[in-house]
Amino acid sequence: MSFRTDKQDNYTLIKFSTDKLDAIVAPDLKAEIVLISKEGAKNILIDLESVKYCDSSGLSALLIGHRLCKELKGSFLLTSIQPAVNKLITISQLDAIFTIKETSKEAIDFIFINEIERNLGSE
Repeated sequence: MSFRTDKQDNYTLIKFSTDKLDAIVAPDLKAEIVLISKEGAKNILIDLESVKYCDSSGLSALLIGHRLCKELKGSFLLTSIQPAVNKLITISQLDAIFTIKETSKEAIDFIFINEIERNLGSE
């Protein structure tokens, strides 16, 4: 597998072990995101530290993750984005859609803060 999934209490981390998020990897990523969403994961963190190349199918998989988390009133975050991938996201104007954090720790902190705010808002 080109990535590994680490399920925590409040979020699921998907970390890549390959340098490409392309038409070969994207279907597996989509399937994994759909599966973990159906299992109840509403906060997904995608660590792209090792990914140096992404194509439109990779972006499509990320957009599916964003949509599923939004439907579940959760958070979908991208972290540790490499310059070439960041450039593609910016050119595609997806930087206005995705929540992007520099490090996994920042993303995890963001998820915990959002969870607290959602819980306070529901009381």
